[in-house]
Amino acid sequence: MTDSLISTPAGILAVLAGITSLFFYLEKKTKWGFFNYFPPLIFIYVLPVVLSNSGLIPTKAPVYDFMGDILLPMFLTLMLLDVNVKGTIKVMGRGIFVMLAGTLGVVIGAPLGFMLVKHGLGPEAWKGFGALAGSWIGGTGNMAAVAHALEMDESALDFGYAVIADNVVYLIWLPIMLASKNFAGRFNRFTGITEERVEAMKKAASELTLEKGQVEMRHILYLAFIGFSVTALAIWLAGMIPPMGAVLTTNTYKVLLVTVFGLGLSFTPASRIPGSHALAMALVYLFVARMGAKADLSDLSTAVFWFLLGSYVWIFIHGTVLVGAARLFKVDVHTAAIASAANIGGAASAPIVAAVHNPVLVPVSILMALMGYAIGTPAAILAAFLCKVVN
Repeated sequence: MTDSLISTPAGILAVLAGITSLFFYLEKKTKWGFFNYFPPLIFIYVLPVVLSNSGLIPTKAPVYDFMGDILLPMFLTLMLLDVNVKGTIKVMGRGIFVMLAGTLGVVIGAPLGFMLVKHGLGPEAWKGFGALAGSWIGGTGNMAAVAHALEMDESALDFGYAVIADNVVYLIWLPIMLASKNFAGRFNRFTGITEERVEAMKKAASELTLEKGQVEMRHILYLAFIGFSVTALAIWLAGMIPPMGAVLTTNTYKVLLVTVFGLGLSFTPASRIPGSHALAMALVYLFVARMGAKADLSDLSTAVFWFLLGSYVWIFIHGTVLVGAARLFKVDVHTAAIASAANIGGAASAPIVAAVHNPVLVPVSILMALMGYAIGTPAAILAAFLCKVVN
């Protein structure tokens, strides 16, 4: 740590916060379409990798441990406060089953894709697949949570491969989801959905409101109290449960307990506190920058290409299961595309797909992405376990 130009906790945090701020500033200020295909996330991860491996900031520091122990469960709690199970089911109806089928496609696709390419990967690569499953079911926060739960060595490159695969596959998958609108007629005939059902969903979506009001200072204090309290309770309880194997570790228990508590709070008045999503996502991206800073490029190898190949096989399985579910439950192409985007792209991509298909569905897409947050961590841990089994 002393060999780094910037080594104090405040200095390291300033660098990480500056990087996260910069790319969201550029996205907002320039409105470049470039960021639709290369989202800030990839730069927020990659730039700290470069800085830590060039000696500006350290790859190991006590502040990183603090962020893993405290900030991660805190942002996971705050993310889950926004989950609206009742509202999502009311609007989406059978579309919920299609999203869950897409999640199932991610869970079963993980070990199948991993099994095909594991010979070209390292012994801990199954954890990278688990982390990527977290992103593909929920979002970036789930990805970080699963990596932490699996006690992934963040100085290794498997998490970096997962970030790369997440974004490279996204470059192919997002245009497919956007272009699927052009096949609405044929897709809807294939699934057998009626126009009346499509219109009913659009009407229900138009009546949905997600606004929680103006954020005030007291709201931030409420959220801080909730986040720290849930974190403290989860750490205490997780320490009382004996670990079992490589998957069910103390960190896994902590993350799962936080998920249960956070989802439970989403049914209480705590879900109506303004600012929870914005604060949670700010902490998520700060945490991703921290994970990039801990990566070590000295072991970079061709394994990334095997990881990518497995990921493309994996996404094909997800798509196949999703289309099969759309036919089984008779839903339209808009619902299927949003369901997939809510899984693979999360809260950042689902509204983009919804806006292209039909702007009135944007609030629904956000709800579906938030549902992904709720199920993303436990489902991805299951996917990681299956990858471990076939390892």
